Amino acid sequence: MLTSVPRSPRLPLATLPAFRAVARKATLRAAAEELHLTHSAVSQQIKQLEGQLGFELFERRGRRVVLNAAGSALLRAVEPALSQIDDGLRAALAVSCGAEQLIRLTLLPSFAQRWLLPRMPQWREQHPGIALELETSQRVLDLHREGLHCALRQGAGTWPGLVSERLADSQLIVVGSPDYALRLRDRGPAALVDEPLLGSAKVWDRWFEQVGLKVSSQPVASFSDAGLLLQAAEQGMGIALARELLAADALCDGRLVQLAPQTLSDEALYAYWIAYPPALADWAPLVALRRWLHEQMAQSERRLHTARTGTSPAGRTGSRSRAASPAPRRPRAR
Repeated sequence: MLTSVPRSPRLPLATLPAFRAVARKATLRAAAEELHLTHSAVSQQIKQLEGQLGFELFERRGRRVVLNAAGSALLRAVEPALSQIDDGLRAALAVSCGAEQLIRLTLLPSFAQRWLLPRMPQWREQHPGIALELETSQRVLDLHREGLHCALRQGAGTWPGLVSERLADSQLIVVGSPDYALRLRDRGPAALVDEPLLGSAKVWDRWFEQVGLKVSSQPVASFSDAGLLLQAAEQGMGIALARELLAADALCDGRLVQLAPQTLSDEALYAYWIAYPPALADWAPLVALRRWLHEQMAQSERRLHTARTGTSPAGRTGSRSRAASPAPRRPRAR
């Protein structure tokens, strides 16, 4: 005898944005504010979804609403699809814009201050119809939630749901003002032990260990922002271990001098990437930005090499820029 198999309930798609918002915010009021709806409208949508499915998705704990096991399973299933729809809408909106396109990107304040802003005049000259809106933050922002097109990030290049395209590898180098360079000339790494150090004690200890010295560093100041670290070094406050890419312009201009040839390199920490949703991979303004970033990275490397040696580079230096059209790292399936 044949037994009937229960049919899967139909999913009311219009209620899914409210479901996702409530799951994220854990309160109906906060979800309503995010969606620009009334509290009762969001509540009705959740009731409609649960009624259509035939089971509850949330546990009510006072004013808080928390996903139960069924709700968690549903969120894992629908969130990638909703994010992909968000990407598609953002791509469609970007393509439908008028004469001047706008790219909204997030990046570290240090990268904006020390590298990108000095090159913005070249961007505007080459791409007058594409404006850049910069959102600087120390946090890794969610591109979907914040309405951003791309991110310039530092790390291993693994951000779920995004294509990651490597821009450059930038090792840590020892830098100081020209006065420090005169005083420490030809004295070797041991001479740095008694100098005022800037930055992380752990990083300095790694550097000293690499050059054969067992030292427990005690920096005179540490900074949460690499731009402030380099500014302190320029002003003669002490000696810094800094990312070569961020220090490149100051090295070329003579505001900073590399004080030792030994470097620290860790690709998982010191590589720079541009990350973006797959749906925007072929969006013309973003293609132009990616190409321009690669070109500017290569120019920065050549300028730094010339400043150090007086000759054009025959190969790569410490801050290794990537080819103009690298194979991007695609997001892994979740």
